[in-house]
Amino acid sequence: MVKANQKIIVILGPTASGKSDLAIKLVQKFNGEIISADSRQIYRGMDLGTGKVTEVEQKLAKHWMIDIANPKINYNVAKFKKKAEKIIADILKREKVPIICGGTGFWISAIVDNKIFPEVKPNQKLRRKLQDLSADNLYRKLLKLDSERTKNIDKNNKVRLIRAIEICKTIGKVPSVKNTHNNKYQFLQIGFDIPKEKLHLNIKKRLSKRFKLGMIKEVEGLHKKNGMSWKRLEMFGLEYRYISQFLQNKISKKEMQEKLFQESKNYAKRQMTWFRKDKRIIWLKNYRQIKIVIKKFL
Repeated sequence: MVKANQKIIVILGPTASGKSDLAIKLVQKFNGEIISADSRQIYRGMDLGTGKVTEVEQKLAKHWMIDIANPKINYNVAKFKKKAEKIIADILKREKVPIICGGTGFWISAIVDNKIFPEVKPNQKLRRKLQDLSADNLYRKLLKLDSERTKNIDKNNKVRLIRAIEICKTIGKVPSVKNTHNNKYQFLQIGFDIPKEKLHLNIKKRLSKRFKLGMIKEVEGLHKKNGMSWKRLEMFGLEYRYISQFLQNKISKKEMQEKLFQESKNYAKRQMTWFRKDKRIIWLKNYRQIKIVIKKFL
């Protein structure tokens, strides 16, 4: 039986749903600390483009797994799981409540389901070669190597496609990720339920705010000051892909904004498709409902 002080809260939802603000309020209410489960917010210098919490917000609530990696180097889910588990243990030891918050479903599942990943070292030579290919070409390559893996991979995510090809080239195919029952912790997964129309409006408003705050300059700085190649930036998708294309004069500013809005909506839809598969997630609409459920859980 799980001890009373071994309970973990997960707050999840699509991009622009307001889950970060919600998590901060919950931390203040329930004496917790936040572990970010966002595959892009771990990178230093990628702030506006990832919707990273501000320095002011980080003073309101302790955040972990933010700004811990160089964006030139891939940081994978296995590394995230190993580090996050140590942080969770430390938070619990200090008698606080770990609150995992994010929209990267696979990273959340890595902790909740205690996934065991194949140990295949990075092949930098192969990665450099594959980076030049489009997501569509990478998907077709993976289809030939391991058609089973293509059934549950994001065909637009070049980082994951390259990793899958890398594993195939090393050990023949991508082995099934093993789930082992986590006897140490009890999880309460809460999805922040928001109507599609409101979500789309939030996405539009948030993009407008980010542009005003200097999101284009952020991407330009990552290229010029940090030495990140356009290809590397485009691999991060969404904001970094389309702003990079605009800065290279491949698309107009209007095209960039339209593509980014549409792809952000598509991304939110893919996130929800992933989350809806997990029947353990409790979908709630407001802070009051969530507060009641968490209080009962704890």
